Amino acid sequence: MPWTPPAPLINATLEIWEAAQRAFAALWQTLGLSEPLNGQAAWPLQHRLAAEALITDASLARSVLTCALLVVVCLLLVALACAWNRARWPVVALVPVLLLTATWPAAHLVSTPAVPSSFQQSDSGFSPHAIARGKAVYEQHCIRCHGANAAGEGPDAAALPMWPPNLTGSLLWRRLEGELWWRVQNGLQDRKGHQTMPGYANKINATQTWEVLDYLQAVAAGQSLQLSKTWSAPLHLPAVTLACRHGGERSTASLRGQRLLVVFPDRDKALPAEDPRFVTVVVGTSPNTTPECATADVDMRNAMAAVLGVSTNQLAGIQLLVDKQGWLRARSLPGQPGWSQEDLLCKTGDSKALALSPANAKPIDGLDALIRQMDAEPVQRVRGGYPH
Repeated sequence: MPWTPPAPLINATLEIWEAAQRAFAALWQTLGLSEPLNGQAAWPLQHRLAAEALITDASLARSVLTCALLVVVCLLLVALACAWNRARWPVVALVPVLLLTATWPAAHLVSTPAVPSSFQQSDSGFSPHAIARGKAVYEQHCIRCHGANAAGEGPDAAALPMWPPNLTGSLLWRRLEGELWWRVQNGLQDRKGHQTMPGYANKINATQTWEVLDYLQAVAAGQSLQLSKTWSAPLHLPAVTLACRHGGERSTASLRGQRLLVVFPDRDKALPAEDPRFVTVVVGTSPNTTPECATADVDMRNAMAAVLGVSTNQLAGIQLLVDKQGWLRARSLPGQPGWSQEDLLCKTGDSKALALSPANAKPIDGLDALIRQMDAEPVQRVRGGYPH
């Protein structure tokens, strides 16, 4: 049976690939061979390494990793030759033999077309305010073709030379965000060079484009939740400033390393009791109660309604669990008797329910079992094949 590279090894390889390409772009700019774009180093080549290929093609991943191991062996042999005078030349002669006899993967399989912004990342912070501004830009420039729910079914869609893509599926995560940014700014063409989408660089600036992409991520998450009852791609809790009982104003980013219970209060019900297993964050107002942390930010409510695929009027009573890395992981609906592992909506590909407890051990409640599974299965977002 052919050797199948384990996922951690592939992920580590992809992280090295991405880091190396970012370093190359930075070096190219430092040498004065390229100009910065959006304040970041621009990718100077027409192609980049295709990380997505290693994820989808096990045989290619096996070939690439085998060749990478061979390169490491050759480097060690060169180091050995430098240190061992007696066997220097036989060892040095072995290196080209190994490199020439290796089965190297075809170049077109491990590379893909790139654009100057391929490895650039948004600096919007995925905040509720960025999402709100992105929504306004989307409704002004994009909604007539892509539709209110970004599914590609706007009123002008049928008259276009090519039907707009559905932006609520996996498309946003199959592409690097820098490449999505480039396509909004510069438009799209088909294989014959005919324009299928105009560029908006003269209407939408760089920052607004990142904000539109933030809004589309929120909408895609909400559509996924409504259609498949899961978040098909992981999403961070939007970054917002909180008023906390201890410590005054704090950002959600400052709470990384702690689990969060995000509560949308119901006026007719008391807030859940505070629990040492997480920090309780109330989104909205809660009369007669001083929450552990809270925000009354209207943009935050609107952003979370988009992420959940509901209207703001339907938020009351919903609770969310956020893991220590800031990923949205689980949801509890109003009227639900308690938490269970079924509430875990953002899972790893091989997610399995954990055994609750041995027959003679103390029973584990549903929330504790959910937290254990959440902690045991950390999330890793992948964009265009690269872990981010």
